[in-house]
Amino acid sequence: MSTQKVWFITGASSGLGRELAKAALASGDIVVACARRTERLQDLVTDTGDNGLAITLDVTDSVSRAQALQAALDRFGRIDVLANVAGRGINGAAEELDIAQVRDAFEVNFFGAIELTRLVLPHMRAARSGHILNVSSIVGLVAVPDLGVYCATKFALEAWTEALAGEVRDLGIRVTLVEPGGFRTEFEGDTIIRPAIRIPDYAPIVGPIEKQLSSNAGRQLGNPEIAASIMVEAVKDNGAPLRLVLGSDAHAMWAEASARTSADISRWKDRCLSTDYADTKQTIP
Repeated sequence: MSTQKVWFITGASSGLGRELAKAALASGDIVVACARRTERLQDLVTDTGDNGLAITLDVTDSVSRAQALQAALDRFGRIDVLANVAGRGINGAAEELDIAQVRDAFEVNFFGAIELTRLVLPHMRAARSGHILNVSSIVGLVAVPDLGVYCATKFALEAWTEALAGEVRDLGIRVTLVEPGGFRTEFEGDTIIRPAIRIPDYAPIVGPIEKQLSSNAGRQLGNPEIAASIMVEAVKDNGAPLRLVLGSDAHAMWAEASARTSADISRWKDRCLSTDYADTKQTIP
């Protein structure tokens, strides 16, 4: 039986998505590389024989999602790995961003991923196999000022994906959340959503964060090629974890935040436990 997998990768024109496509192809697998503009995908699939296919996909459009998936199924007959990588950054204090910008960020980072997953799941259920990779971020676990909306899109993806993992585990479908720290990609480019009007009161908080993000572009700790190889390795490992926290900066952020959260919860624990009825015990599912 062939161990060659068919990957369906969104956001494959740049960054982690592009490196993941390259790594999967290098491992001998088949890749359906998807992006809004396919001209940046052609060099990925050229000279790959029957192992590569470039497809135009706007993850926020229902027709585009359905057509892209059908094209992949028509060509290869199945999807073994769905990698939801497409995403969009958004900066700004909560009060500065208008609701249309918030919704735009959620459409790409959250709804696009879950809608594609919902389209692929019937095929994976029928096969009783498959792997879903949802690319989140370390700020899907640790909220940061100025990135509140971006964090919220990733927190939502984290919760939905963790619940999904429990729902499909017995159906032969594996699920992995990828939580990178800072990686040298094009993520800090012109596609980031920013407020049209800035509020001076927030400048002392959000200003230094945005300056640091901008000045750090191209100098981040993370190597996207290595990250991609680890993601491919996780898919090929039957014991793949639910979470892949990528990068020393991500691990440091999580360690600090989890310790801070634990201490914060513990301070009022006794008082909070007193809210239970004394004569009732409940089992948490």
